[in-house]
Amino acid sequence: MVVSVKNDTRLTSSQSFLCAGFAGLFSKTVTSPLEVVKIKRQVGTFHGKGGFLQTFIVIYQNEGLRGFWKGNMVSCLRLFPYTAVHLTTYKKIVHLHMDELGFISQWRAILAGGLAGVAAALLTYPLEVAETRLIVQNCRQRTYIGAAHTISKIYRNEGLPALYRGFSLTVLGAVPFSVGCYVVYMNLDKLWQEPSFRFTPLQNFINGCIAAGVAQTLSYPFETVKRKMQVGNKQLNKFNLVCFSSILCYFYKFVNE
Repeated sequence: MVVSVKNDTRLTSSQSFLCAGFAGLFSKTVTSPLEVVKIKRQVGTFHGKGGFLQTFIVIYQNEGLRGFWKGNMVSCLRLFPYTAVHLTTYKKIVHLHMDELGFISQWRAILAGGLAGVAAALLTYPLEVAETRLIVQNCRQRTYIGAAHTISKIYRNEGLPALYRGFSLTVLGAVPFSVGCYVVYMNLDKLWQEPSFRFTPLQNFINGCIAAGVAQTLSYPFETVKRKMQVGNKQLNKFNLVCFSSILCYFYKFVNE
């Protein structure tokens, strides 16, 4: 399957960047409570000992309503440099692999997205670490205050490597994420029983949700280990394959039950 890459002349590059940035700000802010619950359950704080709804209740009881938007400012701050690097890198990689007619294979386009994501994550990873630390801490007993304070304190107390702890999992997780997207998009025409160029906006929206769900599920074990490393879990500071393999086996065993 091949896709055509065409420039959208309706918007300039800066306008496209701002649209993507502000759309990201809106979605990040709206879904922040879900992100907070997810990270607390991944890291294993006392908030996440019960079920999903129980975690919401415990966070509200212990930290109040604002506890659901901890780290959101850092997350939004990270969006603009992340988006800028991602879009620039993606366009350069895509244009390198396009043929003379402006077409690129589906798997190359998805691979370009994965590589662009890794490049953007590399630049903004310290902000992601700061976001995780801010979310995990109890906002009524603060250890960190804001992005700058969090990054500087981690650097002073733990050194520069701590700001990139777990980054290898971002790279490894990009592989199953890209594979998941590729598998879904290669079978969309079979799902709808019509060629992709005839898809309606609603169909494209559903396609994106399905692809994201599959890709996120495949890469989730990598993200779980990464989050644990970001908060300074002493057992995971030196990443070892035995520990990760155990979590990976547990995850897929859980899914298949």
